[in-house]
Amino acid sequence: MTLHADALSTLDKWRPAAAAQESLRQAFLGFLAAREDACSRSCEAGHITASAVLLDADGSRVLLTLHPRVGRWLQLGGHCEESDPSLVEAALREAREESGIEDLRIEPEPVHLDVHPITCSLGVPTRHFDVRFAVRAPRGAEPVRSDESDDLRWWPVDALPAGSEDLAELVAAAR
Repeated sequence: MTLHADALSTLDKWRPAAAAQESLRQAFLGFLAAREDACSRSCEAGHITASAVLLDADGSRVLLTLHPRVGRWLQLGGHCEESDPSLVEAALREAREESGIEDLRIEPEPVHLDVHPITCSLGVPTRHFDVRFAVRAPRGAEPVRSDESDDLRWWPVDALPAGSEDLAELVAAAR
């Protein structure tokens, strides 16, 4: 199965509880139906990305990265690679790469969708159709910052950093 086929299948099966998330799910499915290259970062119209909401073992803290290009605290994640067999594997790869934590466990169904305008590695304005998954770290896991982050730290789920209040819905969905 290709990543494109997996993305279609994953989103076709998922049934979000919130009406706004269902509306986004339908938009994502329409985008995937219209574009065979929807999972490729070279798709200038926009592309599917995969994110990981990385919670500690107790679910009381979330690991956020201070994104160098965006300049704010975000969940882990990013572009899908041609070698990713599925959205779940793309999100898990991104979580491992950006956190430095092994033995992560990922839920197989998305927990949240988001589409946002961005100028990413293409250098031109585009959109990220972000599919977000809940991921759990093993007890006692300590992150190691990668070159993809200006900072990396655990935040209490009920005390997110200033300027990232929009992540509250996402973190709640992951819990």
